[in-house]
Amino acid sequence: MAKEKSVFECQACGNQQGKWVGKCPNCGAWDSFIQLNATQLKISKELEKISHTPSLALPISEVQIEAINRFSTHDKELDLVLGGGVVEGSLVLIGGSPGIGKSTLLLKIGSNLAKDGKKTLYVSGEESASQIKMRADRLDAVDKNLFLLTEINLENITNEVKKSDYKVLIIDSIQTLYSDKVGSAPGSVSQVREITFELMRLAKDNEICVFIIGHITKEGSIAGPRVLEHMVDVVLYFEGDASRELRLLRGFKNRFGSTSEVGIFEMGKNGLSSATEISSKFFTRGSAVSGSAITIIMEGSRAISVEIQALVCESAYPKRSSTGFERNRLDMLLALLERKLELPLGHYDVFINVSGGVKISETAADLAVIAAIISSFKNRPISKESIFIGELSLNGEIREVFNLDLRLKEAKTQKFKNAIIPSKPLDTQGLKCFYAKEITQVIDWM
Repeated sequence: MAKEKSVFECQACGNQQGKWVGKCPNCGAWDSFIQLNATQLKISKELEKISHTPSLALPISEVQIEAINRFSTHDKELDLVLGGGVVEGSLVLIGGSPGIGKSTLLLKIGSNLAKDGKKTLYVSGEESASQIKMRADRLDAVDKNLFLLTEINLENITNEVKKSDYKVLIIDSIQTLYSDKVGSAPGSVSQVREITFELMRLAKDNEICVFIIGHITKEGSIAGPRVLEHMVDVVLYFEGDASRELRLLRGFKNRFGSTSEVGIFEMGKNGLSSATEISSKFFTRGSAVSGSAITIIMEGSRAISVEIQALVCESAYPKRSSTGFERNRLDMLLALLERKLELPLGHYDVFINVSGGVKISETAADLAVIAAIISSFKNRPISKESIFIGELSLNGEIREVFNLDLRLKEAKTQKFKNAIIPSKPLDTQGLKCFYAKEITQVIDWM
């Protein structure tokens, strides 16, 4: 008989090799390869056949669009991120750092759906039923249609789901579950891949909405193989600091809607809830101070006013640090200030912070960052009644930004009076606008 071929698999990324290697050539992890047995190889081959199932080609003009049935979670922010509600038979993955509020949110959502008449099963492999009941009492999340199951064996979970007519299944968390079909430890690549595949079949065959909680690595990605994110329908990440009240839920993948929306939640004594008045959460009113400028950014379809804080101080060994703003873009803006305005920032420490734990990913905040740096450098306060909106190019020009009218509408709502912008909008919203095409014009205004 022919000798079986040995296959070794990396437990960090899922890369397979014909022999054991110390360092994974794909992800760089050390001592992460284990040998797969015959059962594990059979499962891997079955998973590979998923995308190779033969099907008939149809003209796109003859394809019928199937209706997507959604239902609300009774949480405005989560519905917004999901694209209008939960789709029946969908598989939703929620990741985030420890203590960010994943279990709290899904327990509350499970209660909301149970109170709406949908039978919900909450499966926990990390906490006992009494611990979950204590949290449920605190969150006012107790309902007769919400069932708890403390189990880590996948086969026992699927048997329980098939015995009753559950409409929602919550898994907390997928790294704690294991399947009898796989011989490796819970949380390994083989286990996570097999369990995700079984949950996907369970969701599609029975029209059950499945929520999965996933732990993240120190790099910020969900632990386990990348196939986990490829197989699910929706991937959501919690962002923010566990020590802060505000948390952001951002969509990175959504087969049923846009990924541009962001949900904003607030952690209070009654758990995680939708932030009601988010507009004033990310900046402070009061007297003018140096090193502070306010801008308006777009998060999905909503405009949010945020405060940019800067600290510039002389130092023999200059350092650059930014929180919530891209470091490479900060270096570019500092080089621009040295070249165009001849500010000797090469001998100064420069620290940038975006208040409220917001991470700015667009370029419309460039002008506010520049204004905050100059304000701190010259120790001249900027009025809290003014906003700065604009993108800076490498030659010092201030470029236009999208949704300027929507940003100015938000500025009017927040009762700002002045706006430094790159072009004239269709409606100034009653604000006193200063139009600047170059960075030198902003200095003249300041």
